[in-house]
This record gives sequence, C-alpha cells and structure tokens, in this order.
Amino acid sequence: MNIPTAITKISPTLWEIPVSYKEGMLVPARIFATEKLLSEMDAGVFDQVTNVASLPGILKYAYCMPDGHWGYGFPIGGVAAMDPHTGVISPGGIGFDINCGMRLVLTNLTEEEVRPRLHQLVDRLFARIPTGVGCHGFVRLSESEFGQVAEQGSRWCFKRGFATQDDLDMTEEGGCFAGADASHISNKAIQRGYNQLGTLGSGNHYCEIQVARPENVFDAQLARAFGIDIPNQVVVMFHCGSRGFGHQVATDYLKLFLSVMERKYGLKVVDRELSCAPFRSPEGEAYFSAMKCAVNMAFANRQVILHRIREVFSDIFQRDPFNLGMKMVYDVAHNTAKLERHEIDGKQREILIHRKGSTRAFGPGGYGLPECYAKTGQPVIIGGSMETGSYLLAGMAGGADAFFTTAHGSGRTMSRHQAKKTFRGDKLQRDMESRGLYVRTDSFGGLAEEAGAAYKNIDEVAETTERAGLSRRVARLVPIGNIKG
Repeated sequence: MNIPTAITKISPTLWEIPVSYKEGMLVPARIFATEKLLSEMDAGVFDQVTNVASLPGILKYAYCMPDGHWGYGFPIGGVAAMDPHTGVISPGGIGFDINCGMRLVLTNLTEEEVRPRLHQLVDRLFARIPTGVGCHGFVRLSESEFGQVAEQGSRWCFKRGFATQDDLDMTEEGGCFAGADASHISNKAIQRGYNQLGTLGSGNHYCEIQVARPENVFDAQLARAFGIDIPNQVVVMFHCGSRGFGHQVATDYLKLFLSVMERKYGLKVVDRELSCAPFRSPEGEAYFSAMKCAVNMAFANRQVILHRIREVFSDIFQRDPFNLGMKMVYDVAHNTAKLERHEIDGKQREILIHRKGSTRAFGPGGYGLPECYAKTGQPVIIGGSMETGSYLLAGMAGGADAFFTTAHGSGRTMSRHQAKKTFRGDKLQRDMESRGLYVRTDSFGGLAEEAGAAYKNIDEVAETTERAGLSRRVARLVPIGNIKG
C-alpha cells in the first residue's frame, strides 16, 4: 500500500495529510477519494500533493481530486490557491498541455438515426479533423495572425465565421482569457503552434459520438436544462488542448523560472518540477500572459474543430447544423491558472488558483456563468476512456470548500508504457467494434495506451465527486464512435 500512515479520514470521501508529514509543508494536503480510489493512487500522488503544500503563499490546503495520479510537479488532479501578493505561479501546477479541455455538443438525432451512418460519420470526422503527433490544421495563418488567435481566442473564430455568439457564451470566460499578450511568447512556440489550429493531436485526446440513454440519466430536470431531453439522444464530446504551442510556452518559462527562482528571488522548492516565480514579478506576470495565449489558442482550436464537426454532420444528414440541434452545452478548461474571487476565512478575496488536470465547477449563482445556468450550476464534463463512457455533471454549492473544482477524467492506473506492453491496439479496435463502438486511430500504439483497463472506474470517480459535494451527476454518456490520434 502506498497510502501514508499519517493520513486521516475526514469523511468517507475526504482525506487529510498534516503539515507534520513533511518538512516545509505550509498547509495540510487534502485528497477527495473513496478508500478504494485512494488505494489505487500511486505513491507519486502523495509525494507531489505534499510538495505542493510547501509552495510560498499557498492558502488553506493543497488538493487532489478523485482521479488523481502522478504528473509533472503537481499531481494530475491537483489544485492550489495562492495569495497573489505573496504567492507564486508555477507551470508545474498548470501543465504542458495548457487548457487541455472538454467540449460537449448536442444534436437532436437519436442513436437509431445515427447507427446506420455511424461508420460514414466516424470516417468523415477522421478525414476532416487532423489527428496524431505533428498534424497540421486546414486554417492557414501567418505568424502575426497566429498572435491574434493567441490574444483573442474564440473571438477570433467568431470574426472569421467559425463560431456563433452562442458558442462564445457557452465557453468558459467567453472563450478568451483577458490579458493575453503575444509579445510574451517565443518564436519557437509560435513555430510549433501556428499551423495546428483545428487539430486533435494525440495521447488521450479524442472526438467521440455518444448516446444519452434514458437509464443513464441521473437528474432528468438538470438534463433537460442542459439540452438532453430526447431518449437515446446523440451528443458529441471532444477533448484537446493547445498542442505543441502550449507545451513550448510551459517549457520556455520552466527554464526561465529555474534561472531566476533562487538567484533573484531566494525561492527554494523541494522538487525542480515545481519551479516558480513570484506571481507579482516581471517573470511571473510574463508567464501568466503567455499562459493565457496558450489558453486562448486551445479555445480557438476546439472552436475550429466544432466547425468541422458541424460540417460533417450537415454533409451526411443533408441538414443545416442548427436544424440538427448542434448547440454547445459547455466548454470547460483543465490546466490553467486563474484569478478568481473566493471566500477565505469568511472574507471574499481574489486568489490565484492553479488547476492541473482538474475542472472548474461553479455551483448555482456562480460568477460569470451564462444566465441559463445561473440556477443549475455550471455544466461539468468528465471524460472517461473510449471503452467506458463519460459524464455530464453540474457544479454544486458544496464545492466552495475546494474552490469550486472537481475531477476532469477517470485518471490513469497504468502508465502509457505499461498499457502498450499489455494491450494490442489492433485487437482492441476489433473488440470495440464487436461491442458496437467504431474507432478510427492514427496509431495502434496510441490506441493501446488508452485502453479502458488503463484507467480508473469512471463511475466511481463521478459518484465520488457527487458524494463529496463537488459536482452532481446529470447523465452518463455512452460512446458509439470515436476518433483518436
């Protein structure tokens, strides 16, 4: 067992590691998990979340969500709030794939209508949405135009006809983090990103055709509010981020922070992967601006992919995409740092929240939510493996204790290397098709990495977030078609 002996059970879904566990901890570490999910976490989770608890300026607790597993610096599923005046910003608390995120799109089609054309749909999506390492998108941009994308995000897409106003309204922060300045990104980052708009990429990124079956609806009233109101309704979910651009932004600033952290600011960290700078320093503010550029590129990337998805459905069903009911439910980011207002010790304060492989999940009345979600709370999307399904949830008032944050996926239990040794991608593809799930992939090795058995049980993760008061289950979405890098 990897579980530290010092850990204390606060509730059936919450555990705490005290500051006495490790020298340098400034706050306790808290992990949301059932006993079973806790036992499935690797030792790196406990080591990393307690390392995070030692970062200067951290407030309340260092958190890890139920899908937590080892990452770079922070565990994936990690959350930390910093005092913006005395605290730091750390790329390891945001991740390399900045604004890796989820988008869910409705249709008014049923499974019965889509099944006869499923192969055609998946094949066409695979042809129109570039997948795999190094793939290029169909939108041709100059380097200066790419700078506009990085500063404007989905708003750039709206001006170019790739988005509707409703798309922007249904995207976190309207699809643009304000304050992005392309002068803070390197030429190398631009070179890696300017031809990748509208691409899915590789790894655990996917575009999936799913079904909301009546027996998998947990809250019919919330489901209707989110637009799921037809038996066996087909929806489209996809997961991708800022591609090589975001990776280069993170790499650039990790290197910069390592050079100034101790020499200029006297900061020491227990793990070099937590390299950081004071948030209110020139270096910290430059990274925050560059990170926003990557966030905005990722929003624009998902928006262009949505444009392609609408084209494919329209072509195959010979109907306008909006006659097909292809409206967004929501687009929500993982892997960001944001200034938000939260209650700390009874007072509203502006704080800097790092979310690494975790999802913002504002409850009813949450600031900045679209009016249609003011009473329901924010739609939350937790993606599962291609074999097991995913979840639509809603933020809850109880999430205030974790800065309104919840899980972002099912969480790995097996490394990618081990999964490739354990599973054969071509066999996995055939097995899934025999079960009614048609998958196209750029790489059988990449497919093997994403086998369902390499992940935690998505049902347990989603149920745990509800029991912990973080996000309420609305509907389980079952995959029937999938494209992967």
